[in-house]
Amino acid sequence: MARQQGWFALILALAIAAGSVLTSFPLQLGLDLRGGTQLTLEVQPSGDITKVKPEQLEAVKAVLDRRVNGLGVAESTLQTVGDNQLVLQLPGVTDPSRAARVLGSTALLEFRAQKPGTEDELRNLIQLRAQLKSVLALNKTKETSESDAQNNQLAPEQLAEAQKALGLEGSAASELEQLEQLLTRANQEIVDRFEPAALTGKDLVTAGRQQQQNGSSWEVTLTFNREGGDKFAELTRSIAGTGRLLGIVLDGRPISEASVGDQFKAAGITGGSAVITGNFSAEEARDLEVQLRGGSLPLPVEILEVRTIGPSLGAENVRRSLIAALAGLILVAIFMLLVYRLAGVVAVVALSLYALFNLAAYALIPVTLTLPGTAGFILSIGMAVDANVLIFERIKDELRRGNTLIRSIETGFSQAFSSIVDGHITTLISCAALFFLGTGLVKGFAATLGIGVLLSLFTALTCTRTLLRFLMSYQALRRPTNFLPEGQLPSSAA
Repeated sequence: MARQQGWFALILALAIAAGSVLTSFPLQLGLDLRGGTQLTLEVQPSGDITKVKPEQLEAVKAVLDRRVNGLGVAESTLQTVGDNQLVLQLPGVTDPSRAARVLGSTALLEFRAQKPGTEDELRNLIQLRAQLKSVLALNKTKETSESDAQNNQLAPEQLAEAQKALGLEGSAASELEQLEQLLTRANQEIVDRFEPAALTGKDLVTAGRQQQQNGSSWEVTLTFNREGGDKFAELTRSIAGTGRLLGIVLDGRPISEASVGDQFKAAGITGGSAVITGNFSAEEARDLEVQLRGGSLPLPVEILEVRTIGPSLGAENVRRSLIAALAGLILVAIFMLLVYRLAGVVAVVALSLYALFNLAAYALIPVTLTLPGTAGFILSIGMAVDANVLIFERIKDELRRGNTLIRSIETGFSQAFSSIVDGHITTLISCAALFFLGTGLVKGFAATLGIGVLLSLFTALTCTRTLLRFLMSYQALRRPTNFLPEGQLPSSAA
């Protein structure tokens, strides 16, 4: 009796603990249930590489994985598909353009010294770039007043003169397209005014971001290894006090130009660290930090498809999944009550505990719940019922043979034990094969089904037995007719 009470107290404590886990740790929902973005990326051969090899695909995947972690996206998944493609799922990400920009860029960081004798040309190009950026920003901001827009617009003759100087006359259909083409060409011309890279991101150890002390803009901080620190010191020493600028280029696009003062003529900027300033917003600084910390991609990546699932569709999937799960539970409960009577009541309670333990396990591990994962959970309910059916049918057989109710219950559990264990082990073997050999959604299905199978074994052999023994402690319930119709009972059953 004391042992039975101990098991009952343990099950009650586990139920309370599972309930508190679910209130403290919400379930993690996948892309199809939560909404978000899915990117399909293709790794492109480059240079001497004519075909992407598996190790190169894994190297690209490692860099992208670091960038995803830097974005702070929870429950993201990145999987290889075929020989040269990757599929990335970002639950909760509602701005696919930003994700594509951060993840798809090469992130090749270069530090370059300005070419001698290009001071006037570079000054004019930087001024033109600033004007173009200002005009484009105003055109894209609907809240700008007309007076502000007129004060910052380029005059038609200025626009025509800039187009002629950069060789872009008559190549654009609209004024906005003209401005964008001019900005792209101005950036190219600025990069051409700098020497080849003397230092690249390969010597970068880490990157960070911080807000500038004298304004609202953000800046990106860099820390180099020893070799990179020496290169940076030599590069800054060579242009210190000359009026030449230090250009910082990312993926062939200039992001900052800085002067180096006379005080660094002797040894350059030492310490192995640098700061990139470019009037970055907080989001721009974070994106740049993520790209630099993740490292440059060993091969270029092309984004083939961007698919977005809205939160409303995700909510609808959640609703349908809940309806399917509840419908499955209700139908199984009705069947068990009609066929097994009092034992069916015990099975329904055990199934409810099973569902509670299952969801708590998903929250603790944690398991990202997707539509296939929900299917695995519903299927595991059937596995849990199957174990109860084996036990209850064995109990009914013992009652038909004339055994007492208590002895029939004990024999039913002991005789069905090996069959239940064997059935669960074979299902677990299938789950392991699906999990280790499958990919993506198949793994989610295998994980939820495997957890469900293990918990169904516990609930069938422990919860069901404990609840039956507890009910049998009441004399009013200790009747064979609560388990089997009277017409199937031998006259000696008691």
